[in-house]
Amino acid sequence: MGNSLARVVIILATLVLAVSSLFVQVSPLTAQTPASTYQPKFPGDPALSDSEAAALAYMRVVIRAQRRFNKQYGHFATSLAELVHSGTFTKRMVNPDRGDYTAGFKGKKDSFVLTMTPKQIDATHRSFYAEDDGKIHADEEKPADDKSPVVK
Repeated sequence: MGNSLARVVIILATLVLAVSSLFVQVSPLTAQTPASTYQPKFPGDPALSDSEAAALAYMRVVIRAQRRFNKQYGHFATSLAELVHSGTFTKRMVNPDRGDYTAGFKGKKDSFVLTMTPKQIDATHRSFYAEDDGKIHADEEKPADDKSPVVK
């Protein structure tokens, strides 16, 4: 009887060790999984996060719509609502709430300023600025302006 009891204890101890080693192997793997990193949307993508990519895409659509509007009417739109159906600018895009960003727009017949301000400025949520020249500027510490570095 002592032999069979010893065998049962050995088998149980082996099972406990095998099961606990499975947990030890799984835990470090899940704990070491890196936070998701940004995957560029196209070669040369200057965005540092998905939020920035969306903000920059919005700016590109507005800038293209303004160019098209200016070509068609001989002046820039003075409001985002005027840009609806100009290029790919839709009615839904008039809303300044753009997720992690807020769009700002000031238009005159001969110029415009477009800003994208993050709700929280940090290393992956820079602020952006563009004028009628189409150059997008970025700043990671304060609201971007025409003196901020141009996004490449």
